[in-house]
Amino acid sequence: MFDHLIVPLDGSSLAECVLPHAVALAQPFESRITLLRAVRGPAGDSASKATDPLGWQMRRAEARAYLDDVVARLQEIEVNADREMLEGEAAEQIVQFGRDEGADLIILSSHGRSGLSQWNVSSVVQKVILRAYMPVMIVRAYQPVTGDLGGLSYNRVLVPLDGSQRAEFILPLATTLAGYHQCPLLLAYVVSKPEVPRRAPLTEEEARLVEQLTESNRRKGEQYLEDLRVRLDIEVETALEVSENAAESLHQLVEERDVDLVLLSAHGYSARKRWPYGGVALNFIAYGTTPLLILQDLPGEEMDVTEAEKVARETKGH
Repeated sequence: MFDHLIVPLDGSSLAECVLPHAVALAQPFESRITLLRAVRGPAGDSASKATDPLGWQMRRAEARAYLDDVVARLQEIEVNADREMLEGEAAEQIVQFGRDEGADLIILSSHGRSGLSQWNVSSVVQKVILRAYMPVMIVRAYQPVTGDLGGLSYNRVLVPLDGSQRAEFILPLATTLAGYHQCPLLLAYVVSKPEVPRRAPLTEEEARLVEQLTESNRRKGEQYLEDLRVRLDIEVETALEVSENAAESLHQLVEERDVDLVLLSAHGYSARKRWPYGGVALNFIAYGTTPLLILQDLPGEEMDVTEAEKVARETKGH
């Protein structure tokens, strides 16, 4: 499933938090890992600055030596790794390299050389995940991680489901990872209470109808999870929640059940090709605190081009 993983690094210890996770994902699939380092051109951040070719060559040499060292560390634990130097703006180069190489997964640290911030992901990460149109993993740089590259093992993996085939797109990956790491797979289903926008309180009849529909959906969700538990040939735990806010319930479940990896399909039953991610996936990108892997269920060519992207293409080179 994951033949080729790409791991962008910027030389910082924060960015290196992805490495144990990259190994933990590469080993079950015998994947090849390519380490990326983007170095700006001789002009630096602006074409108006004076060209400094010597400084640029030194930056490239330092970056190359750094990547060679990380590759050697990975090869010591028998991980198939190589490295690639890129030139230009980091997010654009990462996305383009991933597309050109047909990479299966981009593994990103939430923060890097610019340091931790009040934002849950850095601007580079945000750009990559919104434009890559491929599976991505975000590792939270503010969370502790083992220094042993090959010592990471997941303890409980959460997979939120809504009964749709799109949401189940993640299950083959989830079962493989949980089986390899010998950890429980926690399948969660949130029954949302029907919304009845009203300026006045519901009548008794309306409230009764809401409860009846909620209970019917709860029973169906319970049966759905049980059917999956029987079907999947690994250790499965299930969680059924009734809530007015699915994302909030899922975040609470992460905390209560000590989940250390969240796996999501990019879309559920309400999928729209207009956006690369559905509401729950976007919420976990913005507010999640654990490593998050999102499997993209829509091919990039099927997604609508944003207005910003249209304008950028039209004005490129002007």
